[in-house]
Amino acid sequence: MNTTEQNTLLVKQLASANGFEYCGIAKAQYLDQDAKLLENWLRQGFHGGMKYMENYFDLRVDPTKLVPGAKSVITVLKNYFPSQSISSGTKISKYAWGKDYHEVIKASLRKMMAGLQEKIGQFNGRGFVDSAPVLERTWAKKSGLGWIGRNGNLITKQNGSFFFVATLIVDVELSYDDPFAKDFCGNCRKCIDACPTEAILPDKRINGSKCISYFTIELKDEIIPEEMKGKFQNWMFGCDVCQDVCPWNRFSKPNSEEAFQPLPEILNFSTKQWEELSEEAFKKIFKHSPLSRSKYKGIQRNLKFLKTEPDLE
Repeated sequence: MNTTEQNTLLVKQLASANGFEYCGIAKAQYLDQDAKLLENWLRQGFHGGMKYMENYFDLRVDPTKLVPGAKSVITVLKNYFPSQSISSGTKISKYAWGKDYHEVIKASLRKMMAGLQEKIGQFNGRGFVDSAPVLERTWAKKSGLGWIGRNGNLITKQNGSFFFVATLIVDVELSYDDPFAKDFCGNCRKCIDACPTEAILPDKRINGSKCISYFTIELKDEIIPEEMKGKFQNWMFGCDVCQDVCPWNRFSKPNSEEAFQPLPEILNFSTKQWEELSEEAFKKIFKHSPLSRSKYKGIQRNLKFLKTEPDLE
C-alpha cells in the first residue's frame, strides 16, 4: 500500500471514528457544469431574497479559491433522522430538533483534521458545513455517495436523504472514489406532486423563493406574502414534505448522535404554548438550536401566519 492509499484509508477511518456514516473523496477541480447551472439559477431569481447566494460565485465552483493548492475534496455525511415524532400540530423540520448541527459537525471536522495532521504531518485544509460557499451535494455525488434527487437533496441508496453534508478541502493527494453515475429517481414524481408551494420543478430545478423553508427561515420580512396562505400545512420552521414522501427514505434509520436528540419542547409544545412563549424563554431553551436562526420575532411571525392555515391545534 503506497502513501496515497494509506492516507486515504486514514481519512475514511477517521471519518467513521468521528461519527460520520459515509465518507467519499473527489479530486479538487473547477466545477464547470455547476457554474453554468448556478449562474442560470441565479439569473432566474430562484434564490429570492437570499442575496448571499450571489456572493463568492468563483469560490463556490473552484475549491482552489478556498484552499490554495487544493487537491482533494472529502465529503462526509451525518445522519439526523429521529426515532420520535412531534405530537403537536405545529411542524418543525427534523434537522432542527436537536442541537445546532453546525456546532456538532464543525467540532467533528476539527477532530478529523487534527487526527490527519497528527498522522501525516502539517497540510493546508478547511472544513465546511453548509454556511460557506461550497456545493456540498455536487461533491458528494462526485465522491460516489449518492445522487441528487428531483427535490434537490442528496439521496443515498442505502439510507435515503436525512443526512447533513459536510466537506473538508485539503491540499493532500488522495485516492478518489468513482462518481455516482446513476439516478434512481426513475419516473417518480412524488416530491414534485407533494410540494405544497410547487417549488420543485420537473427538470430538477428548485425555485428556492417558493419553498416553505425559505419563507419560514430565510425570509426576513415582517409579513409572509398573502399568496402563500393555506399552503404551509402547519410548518412553522422548515419543511420535510419532499423528503417524507420520497420512497428512498423508507430505508432511513434513527440517528445515534446524542446532540441530535430532540428537545422536549420541540416534540411536545402545543401551538398555544408556542404562541405564549416569551422571548426570554425562547432564547434560553433554543440557545443552541437551529430555531435561533429565525429568532423569536421570526417564529412569532410564522405562528401568526399559520393561524390562516386549516387544522392548526
